[in-house]
Amino acid sequence: MEDPALFALLLTALAGLSTGLGSAIAFFTRRSNKGFLAASLGFSAGVMVYVSFVELFAGGQELLVAGLGAGAGEGVAVAAFFGGILLIGLIDRYVPDVGNPHEAHLVEEMGRDPDTVKLNRLGVMTALAIGIHNFPEGVATFMSALADPMVGVSIAIAIALHNIPEGISVSVPIYYATGSRKRAFWLSFLSGIAEPIGAVLAYLVLRPFLTDPVLGAVYAAVAGIMVFISLDQLIPNAKKYDQGHLAVYGLIAGMLVMALTLLGL
Repeated sequence: MEDPALFALLLTALAGLSTGLGSAIAFFTRRSNKGFLAASLGFSAGVMVYVSFVELFAGGQELLVAGLGAGAGEGVAVAAFFGGILLIGLIDRYVPDVGNPHEAHLVEEMGRDPDTVKLNRLGVMTALAIGIHNFPEGVATFMSALADPMVGVSIAIAIALHNIPEGISVSVPIYYATGSRKRAFWLSFLSGIAEPIGAVLAYLVLRPFLTDPVLGAVYAAVAGIMVFISLDQLIPNAKKYDQGHLAVYGLIAGMLVMALTLLGL
């Protein structure tokens, strides 16, 4: 695809809408594959942590040093990295975690009695919360793909693997609240649209200012966002359903795949 922005947007949309696949799995399978959950979440974390430090932060710092000089460039890179962590941390802190949307759930939980939870708009609020939480993921996927299409493909796969069990996680509380599988599927599917929306808004806002130093700061901030997501969401959830050392094996496999991708193998 000749237009790198369009390619990046397509990758982001595919990654975001994989929440719908997770919802479908929740409704058409009887039991969760805990090994798959642990390994896939660990794999996603490995990809995101490796690319954050080796590619995005390092590349962002290089652009900043070239534009601002060694001292200032390195300082801005570090500030942008922790600024990204602060941004996603504030979203996690102040956006209502209705039904704990980033908590991994099992398919078996779909059988619970929906009357056991409070109904007060829980379904819509859960989808809204997940949508806001997914917004920075869309920015991360999009900007990674702009920096390097091959890296973008790897990040999109990692985000998609993360979003499949997340789709189950969204469906569970919505189904609890409404008793409707159809409503749970569509709300969780639509919550994934937040990722391409985040990508488009970020691109439109940043496009007039995309000098090398600005781009470097954005890459460093995206690295911070992805490290936070990995440490706060992916690894704890992977360990929750770990069987043996599958989460760690998945983590290492994700790093290895990302390393081979960056080497062009």
